Amino acid sequence: MDNLSKAIVLRSEGKLTESNEILQALAKDDPRSAEINYQCACSFDVLGKEAEAVPYYEKALQLGLNDEDALGAIIGLGSTYRTLGKYKKSKTVFESGLVRFPENNALKTFYAMTLYNVGEHVEAMEILLACLVQTTNDPDIKSYERAISFYSDKLDKTW
Repeated sequence: MDNLSKAIVLRSEGKLTESNEILQALAKDDPRSAEINYQCACSFDVLGKEAEAVPYYEKALQLGLNDEDALGAIIGLGSTYRTLGKYKKSKTVFESGLVRFPENNALKTFYAMTLYNVGEHVEAMEILLACLVQTTNDPDIKSYERAISFYSDKLDKTW
């Protein structure tokens, strides 16, 4: 097993610090590997060291990732910026991600959280309500799907 695989296994086993140490060494030895930078960013995130994850997410995205990892990196970076209070950067990351992954509901949900933080409550609610009616299996919500969809972009309108 190579060191990258070993670090990922260690992380899945809850050995977060050991995994992170291996990933940092790998990133230092191979700074042009998008995958290693992405995994290193994730390892900082799970340790609660969001600020340290940022440059690795940025580098991984700059170097280019496959779609699955790019989506994870976009959500990770955007969410990390949001938790650090860098809401405008978070919004920019999520908006660029939505260009690439316009149908991804997890991305839309994290974007809605950022919109809330920047005071764009109406748009945040529209996105969340649309995600809700598109993804729920709850029969109570499904019975009101048409009404929820109709009102999702008319929250401030009165009749």
